[in-house]
Amino acid sequence: MGCGSGGCSSGGCSSGACNKLNTFDWLVDMDLPPHMKPFDVVEVRFKGTRKEYYRNIHNHDITLRDIVVVEMENGYDIGEVTMKGELVKLQLKKNALREDGEYRKIIRRANESDVARRKENQELEVPTMYKARTFALELGLSMKLSDVEYQGDKRKATFYYTAEDRVDFRELIKKLAEAFKVRVEMKQIGYRQEAGRLGAIGSCGRELCCSTWLTDFKLVNTNAARYQNLSLNPLKLSGQCGRLKCCLNFELDAYMEALKDFPREDDLVLEFADGEYKSVKTDILKRMMWFAPRTQGAGEWKSLTVDKVKEYRELNKQGVKPEVVVEKKELKVAAMDFQNDMGTESLTRLDERSKPKKKSNKNNRNRTPNAPNTNQPTTPKPIVTQQAKPVESTGTDREKKPFQNKPNNRPNNNKKPNTPNNNPNNKSKE
Repeated sequence: MGCGSGGCSSGGCSSGACNKLNTFDWLVDMDLPPHMKPFDVVEVRFKGTRKEYYRNIHNHDITLRDIVVVEMENGYDIGEVTMKGELVKLQLKKNALREDGEYRKIIRRANESDVARRKENQELEVPTMYKARTFALELGLSMKLSDVEYQGDKRKATFYYTAEDRVDFRELIKKLAEAFKVRVEMKQIGYRQEAGRLGAIGSCGRELCCSTWLTDFKLVNTNAARYQNLSLNPLKLSGQCGRLKCCLNFELDAYMEALKDFPREDDLVLEFADGEYKSVKTDILKRMMWFAPRTQGAGEWKSLTVDKVKEYRELNKQGVKPEVVVEKKELKVAAMDFQNDMGTESLTRLDERSKPKKKSNKNNRNRTPNAPNTNQPTTPKPIVTQQAKPVESTGTDREKKPFQNKPNNRPNNNKKPNTPNNNPNNKSKE
């Protein structure tokens, strides 16, 4: 299996996603001998992961990625050609099918009206699924409708569902047939097949394996996580389907091969001069084992290689308790030859510039102890007005009146100034 239908040079990666539905045709550039006829069975893909094989009895000029109209039991369907030629023989052998078996035929290549009808059917699938789910909830059926697929001629609709137990959906089929005017077929699939049909993004950040390239769903056991020293956390080990991740089986064979050199016992105990130690941790890739004191609640662990563990086991069988000195390796920190081009090594240089600078205490040294501190806020003192004592008027001075606080104490500019001519006190005596 590979990416594209004939390699990236033949338009495989550019015309579709690189997944299990696109098979690498490594015979695309090979010319058959003149006396050999091309194999007339063609692989056609429909929605999701459904693939079927049809025979090109009319010798239509069909190439990869062509849309064709194929014969069905009642009517016709529209699909896409994904494989042709000699490579189809290998796919038939893989699926345990005979080359000379009975296969339905390809009617014709799809025209514009066929492509438009196929697109119209795809647009009806989502509202149909939502309405079918409403019917299932009204009937109280414990099932989950995950996908709907219309046939090319819109005479038949296949509903894919998942359920824990057996479901009696006879009443549901009647309602669906009356509502959509089609022949209804219910097909139960597993949770892994459901995730493969819907597709999603896994915890690794990539598209799910079941929706891209994985075709055979093998049983995944929790022992696969134990052999790889993974924590048995359901949240981390479960995939989008709610079952254990299929990728747990990918590296299981490599771990099983590496574990052959390790001791078979789960609780391995070694006897040393300072006491008994039991195995508490194993690193399969580094081929290391850690042992902790058996009697004490906590103590210093001893890290040993697999070869050393085998050697000490043979000594224990002979009644010898060796003395182990654990060499502590010091970590060497590599010196970094780093030169700051900005001319400063402070990471907070911008913060220091933005902070207001504090005034120096040089001015406070010359200040007297009784001098008020101008930096501290002072409360304003209330103003006390004192009434002035009356003063006797003389011949040249007017009677002085006490000062009064008035809201508007502006001088009157309309009064004439006291001049020698208009001052009554300055009149000459007769």
